[in-house]
Amino acid sequence: MTMEIRPVTLDGRRIRMEPLSFEPHFEGLMAIGLEPELWKWTINVVETRADLRAYLEEALRMQAEGSALPFATVDKATGKVVGCTRFGNLEPKHLRAEIGWTWVGKEFQRSYVNTEAKYLMLRHAFETWGCRRVELKTNVLNRKSREAMLRIGAKEEGILRKHAISDRGVSRDTIYYSITDEEWPRVKARLEEMIA
Repeated sequence: MTMEIRPVTLDGRRIRMEPLSFEPHFEGLMAIGLEPELWKWTINVVETRADLRAYLEEALRMQAEGSALPFATVDKATGKVVGCTRFGNLEPKHLRAEIGWTWVGKEFQRSYVNTEAKYLMLRHAFETWGCRRVELKTNVLNRKSREAMLRIGAKEEGILRKHAISDRGVSRDTIYYSITDEEWPRVKARLEEMIA
């Protein structure tokens, strides 16, 4: 098994993860993506249409370089774009990937959307790419995100102090979580139970 990093659609029960592109996703992401709460704990500042365009352009540039695979999350029932996420820091040599840069429109937060998205991405990482490790990280102050990572069965690993500098010039302490290939069957069962 090799990590063949190319755009792919991940199709679930209630959501579809489509390879990110400006057409048809930009307007749908614009409709949900300027909510200040979405960006409170991130290192990015996204307040305007131009900010969101630059954020997505960066994701697509990283994809072209082979270090990321960004998705638009689509609700199958309505056809609406409900969020955005990506694989990043892809390390085929070490069979390692990170899942992050995740945001979901306010109306779809604390719903099936993020749970199923994580399930589809983790399944792809472990079962298609053969990853041995998937990383997740967040701002140490982001309690909601930290709880969500623990809820799906990720293990807390530690805090990297002054790990990143935000677009506003503020230092961020980052907390890391991971799931390994040995843990995946248990995490998979837990996620399938949550989705059901």
